[in-house]
Amino acid sequence: MSDIEELQGRILAAMERASRGLEKLGTAKEGIPDLSQELEDERLANAQLTERVKILKQRLVTETAEVQATLDAAQAQLAQTEEVQARMAKLDVELQRVRRANAKLSAACAALRDANQEGVGDPHLINKAMLAELDALRAARTAEIAEADAILSALTPLVEAAQENA
Repeated sequence: MSDIEELQGRILAAMERASRGLEKLGTAKEGIPDLSQELEDERLANAQLTERVKILKQRLVTETAEVQATLDAAQAQLAQTEEVQARMAKLDVELQRVRRANAKLSAACAALRDANQEGVGDPHLINKAMLAELDALRAARTAEIAEADAILSALTPLVEAAQENA
């Protein structure tokens, strides 16, 4: 029995020590403020900020795609504009050629009229007039082709835009 009493004494002593430890812990706990609410508030704020960051990233991706699409469209339009300008320059060259050929034709016809008035039908003048007329016709045809190309290049983007909108 002495063992039981000894064990009982030891258990009571341990319980006494545990009781004193709990009292010290209780008084120590009273001195520490409860931060659980503040921790929860910070977690909530962190979650809100994370959501805002996700929204901002998504908006950035969307706006970047829109800007890229606008840039691509502007570059395509610039390329079309440059193509139209090149065709217009070609048309201008062809029109200058037509004007020169017509000037030659007018001069040859005037020389032929003068020769006919004098009663001298010069075959060289007739050939020269015919060559000038052929040059004028070729130049006019080339100018018409260049003009048609310029018109097509100007109308193509409009037709494509109308098809996309339809």
